[in-house]
Formats: sequence, structure tokens, C-alpha cells
Amino acid sequence: MRKNVYESNRCSRFELGHRQGRGADGLHCPGPQALKQKTSGKVVVMGRATLESLPGGNPLPNRTNIVLTSQKNFTKEGCLIARNLDELAGICADYAPEDVMIIGGEQVYMQLIRQCDRLFITKIFESFDADKHLMNVDKMRSFELVWTGDVQEENGIQYQFLEYRKKEKDLSNGKSQE
Repeated sequence: MRKNVYESNRCSRFELGHRQGRGADGLHCPGPQALKQKTSGKVVVMGRATLESLPGGNPLPNRTNIVLTSQKNFTKEGCLIARNLDELAGICADYAPEDVMIIGGEQVYMQLIRQCDRLFITKIFESFDADKHLMNVDKMRSFELVWTGDVQEENGIQYQFLEYRKKEKDLSNGKSQE
């Protein structure tokens, strides 16, 4: 990871894969193969609760798993642990920026979404009671929709994959279009 992300600056790019409205009990989010395909062989960054929500609470196979947690004594075999954003930047500096993908949860997204260059979103066309929500990317002026997949259906739930990219800096004033 190179310059531009944190004030201490060692990261330049994160990618995001997420599903809006996480945290609904018993909800099986559609399209898990897409997440697997997108992240296989990559570095995935997640919070502790997201790790614990994975099958068996185990890290994802065939990926470098980094867990961002403030719990001082937390350890998990097969995971690298970052206690804060500076530690995360230091760990991620060892990997190509395009290989680092943020996969959740809510707090991790909120801390890092504005530092992402690309967002891979699964839009679910259904309402669920959920205790975790993300900001509406369509309303973020710093991102633009660049790709829309076909609407698909799994277990009676319609969904669609979307890709957003951060808009180029305004060359006339050097500021990002936020």
C-alpha cells in the first residue's frame, strides 16, 4: 500500500465487497460465489465480529485474512491482527493495493469506505430487519456507478452486483468531488 489513505499515509487503495442490510438473523445473502471469486487469493480485511460470523468463526481459505479489532488480547490462528488503522496500514503495505479488499463489518466499512477506490456492491431488492446498515453509495458524490450486472434471484431474493469507482480529482482545484 502506498501514499494517500491515512494521515500517516502508507495506503493508496482499498476495495470493498459488501451486502447492504447485514445483521439480519438467519439471512443467507445471495451470491456467495461472487464474493469467493472476487476475493480468492487476495487480502481480506474484516472486523472481529465479521470473522466470528463466518462458518466456524474461521478465516476464509485461500486468502490472507486481516482482522481489525481494538480487543488487545484477541488472536486467531490464520489471521493477522491490526489493533488500529495505523497498524492496518503497516500490514497492508506488504501487499499490492489492488489485492486488499474490505469485506466487513459495519464499523470497518465506515472507517475505510471513503479511502476506497472501487466498491463492489451486492444490492438486495428486499427489506429485512437488520442491525447493521451502510451508507447509500448512490448518494455519495465521490463515487460513480461504472458497471451494473443483471438482476439475479436466489432463494426467492432478487439481487444485483454493482461496481462503483471513485471519481477523478477535479484538476482545476485539486479537490476530490465529495
